[in-house]
Amino acid sequence: MSGLSAEERDVVATVRTFVDREVRPVVRELEHAGTYPEALIGRMRELGVFGLAVPEPWGEAPVSMPCYALVTAELARGWMSLAGAMGGHTVVAKLLVAFGTREQQDRWLPRMATGEVRATMALTEPGGGSDLQAMTTVARRDGDGYVVDGAKTWITNSRRSQLIALLCKTDPAAAPRHRGVSVLLVEHGPGLTVSRDLPKLGYKGVESCELVFDGYRAPADAVLGGVEGRGFAQMMTGLETGRIQVAARAVGVAQAAFDDALAYAQVRESFGKPIWQHQSVGNLLADMATSLTAARQLVQYAAERYESGARCDMEAGMAKLFASEAAMRIALDAIRVHGGHGYSTEFDVERYFRDAPLMIVGEGTNEIQRDVIARQLVARGGLD
Repeated sequence: MSGLSAEERDVVATVRTFVDREVRPVVRELEHAGTYPEALIGRMRELGVFGLAVPEPWGEAPVSMPCYALVTAELARGWMSLAGAMGGHTVVAKLLVAFGTREQQDRWLPRMATGEVRATMALTEPGGGSDLQAMTTVARRDGDGYVVDGAKTWITNSRRSQLIALLCKTDPAAAPRHRGVSVLLVEHGPGLTVSRDLPKLGYKGVESCELVFDGYRAPADAVLGGVEGRGFAQMMTGLETGRIQVAARAVGVAQAAFDDALAYAQVRESFGKPIWQHQSVGNLLADMATSLTAARQLVQYAAERYESGARCDMEAGMAKLFASEAAMRIALDAIRVHGGHGYSTEFDVERYFRDAPLMIVGEGTNEIQRDVIARQLVARGGLD
């Protein structure tokens, strides 16, 4: 945390204390029951977590991207679902700060900073995820507004969010296709149905839902920035934040898995000595620690590049790719270290193993990240 201000270090320390004292003692029971963590979300509001991306005059305590990544990792170390509960919210806040009209900013950002209003993004559709330009959700002009028809899926917090940043086509005939894409800032109302909660391997507690738009009416001033056709570029910028956030989540899950494995390896004995002294287990711990350290550094590198104002789609993609794959390996190795106990729901490592795959496929699959990285390597003429 050497690059953070004193205030930012205090923010990270406060979240770490919250995780250790209030999250970890209750997470296993809440997660296994699939219970929405109302009390923990409330505490996150009190701690100002939902306002970390909102600057003055709408918020009070904005932090740098490196600090935000560390906060995300701390939350994910306690329970990845809590980090997810503020992920899309932060992306929408940054979209409003960067592209919103002053009226949109004044309407939404003060309440988003306090957590009174929580926001989410709606990008993925039932018929496709990574190919955003192939979406079928359409907003057609009708009088002084839009009529929206279509469906979105895997939308986190969609039942409990008051604001949805909806990616849709406002000009389906536009060529190239991305010029016909806009972001609409929509609220729950007639014509918008949360059709079902999706059953999930992990990522319990917070909901992931399907949304159906059937004749939903949105006002003309719902277009982010007030101008149609800019939504694809706006959302691509937002995904830089999203991918750093997902990468930081992966670091948090990996950290928790490693911490549990290291602690267990020192108290569990076999053949008369702690199991870490057996070379096979010691090698696992060494590899886990090395991968975790590398993932941390990549995430912070991407976050620092973002903070500098430089383009960081490649760096965010690298961080997301490496950290998510590392988290999956570390979670599996933590189960190996725990042996039979690692397969038991009485230990947390089985939860890490169920949560880790989400970061591999979320916010753009790792196959897409590799494509982004390769394209940027050619466009930039290699690495800096």
